[in-house]
Amino acid sequence: MSNTPLMPKATAVWLVENTALTFEQIGDFCKLHPLEVKGIADGEVAQGIKGLDPIANGQLTREEIDKGEKNQNYHLKLQESKVRLPEPKRRKGPRYTPVSRRHDRPNAILWLLRNHPELKDAQIIRLVGTTKATIQSIKDRTHWNSAQLAPMDPVTLGLCSQIDLDLEVQRAAKDRPAALASEDRGATLLPADVTTQRHEDDAPSSGRKDSLDLETVFAKLGGARKSEDEED
Repeated sequence: MSNTPLMPKATAVWLVENTALTFEQIGDFCKLHPLEVKGIADGEVAQGIKGLDPIANGQLTREEIDKGEKNQNYHLKLQESKVRLPEPKRRKGPRYTPVSRRHDRPNAILWLLRNHPELKDAQIIRLVGTTKATIQSIKDRTHWNSAQLAPMDPVTLGLCSQIDLDLEVQRAAKDRPAALASEDRGATLLPADVTTQRHEDDAPSSGRKDSLDLETVFAKLGGARKSEDEED
């Protein structure tokens, strides 16, 4: 059970107006800063908020308030609610998207395809409430508005929450084969001792080439000197 009362500011408004509790006591019970409670008392905070009676909704008892009014160091205790609210069930199937946001879905799909290619079509459908045919048309660039599409974060567009997106990405990472993940890291560099190793046949060949080049140069020089002596 949560330790915070329902509608804490509205509850604080009622306690300020109807009890002699200190700002610290009200702030501690409603999980508000004492200065915020003081602002409520001064009319600077929570303007227009109607007070919520915590006694009527079963969150406090009159005896508990009396204890707090008699002892400023007493901490009010939240009463256990007798009303049991059912836990919200996770909706199965495509997420409902408001009409005003539906034109943004293709841009969100394009963003997901580019930034999270590991997501499956079913996961994208859950996130933005689209169809498999729409996803495929954006992949193939056959969508009717393909030329005007721009990738946009679905969280920023309000099509899904960051928690839902992170959850689907984590699921996709778990289902991804290990071999495929290793291929994405690319080829590794060769060790330095391999790349710097000289082949045994390189040195002799380079030595023969150097010796041949020197013999050619000396032969040309010798021929030039012989021709000069014949002219003299």
